[in-house]
Amino acid sequence: MRHLFLYSSLSILALLLVTPPSLLAEKPNIIFILADDSGFSDLGCYGSEIKTPNLDGLAKNGLMFTQFYNTGRCWPTRAALMSGYYPHMVHRDKLPDLNIVGGNRGARQPWARLLPDFLKPLGYRNYHSGKWHIDGKVLAAGFDRSLDMRNQGNFFTAKGNTVNDQPVKISGDEKDYYATTANADHAIACLQEHAEKHADQPFFHYIAFIAPHFPLHAKPEDIEKYADHYLAGWDQMRTERYQRQLDRKLHNTTLSKLEPKVGPPYKFPDAFEKLGSGEIDHPADWDDLTVEQKKFQATKMAIHAAMVDRMDHEIGRILQQLKTMEVFDNTLIFFASDNGASAEIMVRNGGHDPLASPGSAASYLCLGPGFSSACNTPFRRHKTWVHEGGISTPLIAHWPAGISSRGELRTTPSHVIDIVPTILDVLEINKPDKWNGVPIPPAPGKSLLPAFSQDIVIERDSLWWFHEGNRAIRVGDFKLVAAKDDPWELYDLSDDRAESKNLITQHPDKAAHLIGQWEQQLKQISEIAISTTPKKKPEKKRKRKQQTGKKSFTPSTAK
Repeated sequence: MRHLFLYSSLSILALLLVTPPSLLAEKPNIIFILADDSGFSDLGCYGSEIKTPNLDGLAKNGLMFTQFYNTGRCWPTRAALMSGYYPHMVHRDKLPDLNIVGGNRGARQPWARLLPDFLKPLGYRNYHSGKWHIDGKVLAAGFDRSLDMRNQGNFFTAKGNTVNDQPVKISGDEKDYYATTANADHAIACLQEHAEKHADQPFFHYIAFIAPHFPLHAKPEDIEKYADHYLAGWDQMRTERYQRQLDRKLHNTTLSKLEPKVGPPYKFPDAFEKLGSGEIDHPADWDDLTVEQKKFQATKMAIHAAMVDRMDHEIGRILQQLKTMEVFDNTLIFFASDNGASAEIMVRNGGHDPLASPGSAASYLCLGPGFSSACNTPFRRHKTWVHEGGISTPLIAHWPAGISSRGELRTTPSHVIDIVPTILDVLEINKPDKWNGVPIPPAPGKSLLPAFSQDIVIERDSLWWFHEGNRAIRVGDFKLVAAKDDPWELYDLSDDRAESKNLITQHPDKAAHLIGQWEQQLKQISEIAISTTPKKKPEKKRKRKQQTGKKSFTPSTAK
């Protein structure tokens, strides 16, 4: 039986009071784990040499989606994941020629609710641990507890973070602090409290690790596991990961070619002066690098691997807590990444000390385009671009009580906009068509629940991308894609997810049709973004008082 609820605060309270505990207990708990800047092939089960036994275990006893997509960038993905809309529709990414207040990180419209608001009427407790990067306060978005890791420039201090939207007070020595571990500590504390005080209610937990986002910071013992492992270079790493993927039938594409002329998406020339002669801005032939460059690049990849390794370890602790609570089997667990691995190279926050140990707090390193290409094996390009390397992510779905298949692949093209409708479908919730009397526009995502039982293609009109001038649309197996200021390219993804054979001249009619579809979808998305934008109230003019010795100000500067 499907439930349709009114979503005011009073109705939510009323529903909680009348919902039988037995009904609440039948509903699965839900956990969504999100990595930051992890490439498609960074998990062992997706071809990596990095040790990720806990995530591999979830994949072995659950499902692995092979054509799951994000938006190509951090904050747009998070908005799409939690709202079920393309980020542009809810003012969380720029649209061409539109001046939405806030630019690419504006405020969502009042109707653009996040997932917790739809789960509360069923009695769900909602927890958030980790990175937020969505507009507004966390608790105001429907979460009951939150650790917001706002300090993303130093993994070795909690300074700048908030707990339940209040600044963290640093007390004592932080010598043992590490962000990824602290993230898991908070998640486990939430689960322990839930078991003690709310065991008769289901929970939703959004666990968003910063790892392995730059700066490349890791514990020395974790780095040591991978020391000198990558001295053979990114070409060999790509070849080995690609072969493992073929062995596991994760795809049937060729391996993309490295693009030596494609470096970081943004230029920071001063960073190279600070980082020294070991840094390079393009994926050159490994044999052409100096000994110093090889060592520097391999060390960065070792730290990246250590960060992924540690994240998996901490996920293992969370999974153990679920088992201790005896809720592991009836918890639907997802894992994905917010975008592909990053080719960015910059120095921010506290700067970079070239004499400091790589991976320590005083260092500031980024992965760069060489090993980023390897982490995105077999795909082309990186985070920010909407070629396959920028937008492809693993998706693991694990739920012993609800998914009978074990270790199977799911090949349906799918997207982070599908997560909200999937969860609502699992819980048999009909999303309301209004919020406080304001119409809620139809959302573009599709439920993936049918794919939980068998490998079928979820029917949809298209999947659509636009970020900083990079644009794409996928219809069936055909994908139209272009980097900023570049002409359109056309690929048949049925056998070319490497995007190596541009078919634009062979199929001009198909290309023209897809261009029209991309533009039509842009128009529809823009109409929603514009038509539901609250109008700015005109400012009242106030007369300035003439004051001697005091600065006058207008209301706008006083805000």
